[in-house]
Amino acid sequence: MRILLATDGSECGREAARSLANRPLRERTEVKIVSVVELPLSVVPETWILPDGYYDEIERASRERAGKAVDEAKAMVLAAHGDNVAVETEIIGGSPKVVIPETAEAWGADLIVVGSHGYRGLERFLLGSVSMSVAQHAQCSVEIVRSAKVEPGE
Repeated sequence: MRILLATDGSECGREAARSLANRPLRERTEVKIVSVVELPLSVVPETWILPDGYYDEIERASRERAGKAVDEAKAMVLAAHGDNVAVETEIIGGSPKVVIPETAEAWGADLIVVGSHGYRGLERFLLGSVSMSVAQHAQCSVEIVRSAKVEPGE
């Protein structure tokens, strides 16, 4: 079985990793842990308004946070399953709504595990939900893990 775990380091992302770590997995299960780095776009065409290196610093911090997220998730899965699973990690740039289903399909995933941020009402309408988009566009099964510790909108 091939399981793609998408995490962003949030509490919901950590809960998705815990959920995967706490379930029984068949021997030789392959797990790919990804974190998607989406860089913000400038809201003004004049990039000179921003300090030099602004986007470079945002990208560096985002990749650092993504690296910590995949490392933490990998440690959880390996602590629970050890040599019974093969784990690989990847940090990918782009939109999570697009990258996660595309990566799962290209890798041949049987299941995607992703956390839910619990957006509701107008916030969900305006921001959309990565987990909902992944569920709608993935070519395989998707498990959305909700964290009881996170208030809606976090």
